[in-house]
Amino acid sequence: MLDVGCGTGRLALALTERGAKVWGVDSSEEMLAEARTVAGRRVGLKLGRAEALPFKDGWFERVVLRLVVHLVDRERAFPEVARVLAPGGRVVCATFTQDHFERFWLTSIFPEVAELDRRRFPLPAALVGELAAGGFESARVRTVQQRSRLGREEALERIRGRYISTLRLLDDETFAAGLARAERKLPATIDSTLEWAVISAERGYA
Repeated sequence: MLDVGCGTGRLALALTERGAKVWGVDSSEEMLAEARTVAGRRVGLKLGRAEALPFKDGWFERVVLRLVVHLVDRERAFPEVARVLAPGGRVVCATFTQDHFERFWLTSIFPEVAELDRRRFPLPAALVGELAAGGFESARVRTVQQRSRLGREEALERIRGRYISTLRLLDDETFAAGLARAERKLPATIDSTLEWAVISAERGYA
């Protein structure tokens, strides 16, 4: 398996623990350094970009892109994913549904985040078309809800660390105002739901 945009390596490690032989690729040296700490030698790691994957043709049986498709040039990245997959191999793209941005707990604190992410994240139907153009077939879309619970201090720590990329796109004044709202308004416990769209498709045999 190949984890494109592997970040800190936690997903790659989890896949390894389930019996897969996994490589991770990321364009950030900092993320790869963290992934080496998290995964050790259990995951192969390479510096590289989704648009120019540093692997041979047909090298993988599965490729996963988790919260990555909104960050890459998909017109170039999807043909690259098809190239490194063996015929009959499968790609899985995990992203968020548009409903997610309305319901996510952070939206009440940072309405700007929802506005930005609605523009940044592609619709699942658009991804199906883009995958077809990139050499894939038999695309399917599933939606999955992931529920969790956060304590107030953990939530504030995440915000202060700008734990999602969209928070890093806010100017300092907007971020400071949102952080102040969070410090005033967040309850002791926050119920959080992630609304996932999981799009899978196969590389054909032709």
